[in-house]
Parts: sequence; C-alpha cells; structure tokens
Amino acid sequence: MLDQVNPDDYIITRKRKKYKFAKFANATNCFEFAHWQKRSVDVVEIGAGTGLFSVELASRHPNRFYVALDVKGDRLQKGAYAAMKCTVTNIAFVRARADQLSDCVPSNSVKQLWLTFADPFPKKRSSGRRMTHPTYLRRYADILSPNGALYIKHDNPTFFAWTLEQLVAEGWHIAELSFNLHDSELDEEYKVMTSYEARWLSEGRIVQFVKATPPRAPNGR
Repeated sequence: MLDQVNPDDYIITRKRKKYKFAKFANATNCFEFAHWQKRSVDVVEIGAGTGLFSVELASRHPNRFYVALDVKGDRLQKGAYAAMKCTVTNIAFVRARADQLSDCVPSNSVKQLWLTFADPFPKKRSSGRRMTHPTYLRRYADILSPNGALYIKHDNPTFFAWTLEQLVAEGWHIAELSFNLHDSELDEEYKVMTSYEARWLSEGRIVQFVKATPPRAPNGR
C-alpha cells in the first residue's frame, strides 16, 4: 500500500516555472496573445512583470479597465491571483510582446500607458530593443487617445536621460518630470510602487519619472 502523499513535500516543485505557467493558464483573467480579443481599454502597463502595480491602480479606479502586458506569464500570474483574491475584476493579464501592443488595443484608445523599469539594454548595439526607442514611441503614439499620455518610471539615470532625448527628438511634450519621484510633490498615485521599485528604493536608488504626451498633427493628432 502506497503512503499517503503529503502536499507539503512538494513545495519546491510548486515554485518552478512550469507550475507558474500552469497557474497563468488556469486563471480566468489571464490571456495568451492568440486568445486575447482586441478591445479598447483605459490603461495599459507594458513590461508589467508581476502586474501588482496595475492591480493596485485598478483597485483604486473600478470604472477604468486595465491591461497588464508582459511576455512572461510566470510573473503575470502573481498579479492575476492577487486581483482575484481582492475581487478586482477590471483588469486583464495578457502574455504578449511590446511590439504586439497595436494588435491588442485599437488606435487612439488608451488613456494611460505605463512603462515601469524597462530593461535598459545598455550596449549600443542593443539600443533598438529599448522600450523608449523611437520605433516603440511611434507605436505608443498610435494607440494613445487624443488626451492620452505615456508614464515612465526608471531607476537608471543614463537610460532615463536617453529616454528624454528620444521623447524630445520625436516631438513628445514633457508634461511632468521629476528626477526624484518619491521626494517630489507630484501626484501620490505616481508613487504607487511596483515590485522592483520597492526593492530599488530599499537599496537607496532614486526613481525618475516623466509624463509625456505624443506629438500632435495639425488636425489634432
């Protein structure tokens, strides 16, 4: 006769990526890119990681619909289950790449687009992969609504300075700017922390922030 299996004996297995991907697949608020139905949403966080930042914002604004987008489902599932536990229903978690963003939401539809602590890709030859490269900025401009804005937080001053250069060169308007967000008088909601942000602050790093609106054509876009 086999001994009864004790679930606690398998706690290490539960932490493996395959288990987390299975959790992502089982969550009703999680979607693979191929299964996501393109729709208008109010707020998108790209490179969302765990998505906990978006969960917090969604809990504060139940009348807005949020999408947390990241290529790693094993991370997104954490925010997905946190949302379900807190009965936050105005959010979806989509496993997709940033270059698939325009296939996830219609043009001129997003009110807020958040980019939080993107990989800086410091090597010059990798500059095209930076999430604030002009190629990406043009995609962002296309999906933002006429009154929409891009919100960026980062702890790397070199990447942040480079980002400001790209925004200005592309004709974006800098609406709000801080080189030390958590020591500023900007909106407290901007200071809601991502999982990485809490770690960076505990290590003494400084978070920079910019809110920018896309260039407008003579007809208003």
